[in-house]
Amino acid sequence: MKTLREVAVGSGCTVRKLHGEGAVKRRIMDMGITKGVDIKVEKVAPLGDPMEVIVRGYRLSIRKADAAMVEVE
Repeated sequence: MKTLREVAVGSGCTVRKLHGEGAVKRRIMDMGITKGVDIKVEKVAPLGDPMEVIVRGYRLSIRKADAAMVEVE
């Protein structure tokens, strides 16, 4: 299992499954990150948190803890 947190900068991936429950899962889904969506990792902050990703043409910032809940392929 590979998570969004492990994807290299400049690489793309497709969401396979969302883990987590309640507010955390809802926050991820509210960003437009759902099963089957393509995501590209643009950059990661110098200390590793947050990550900047492109989802559905929008540039978003996601915490690494949340990125660890997104299973990708």
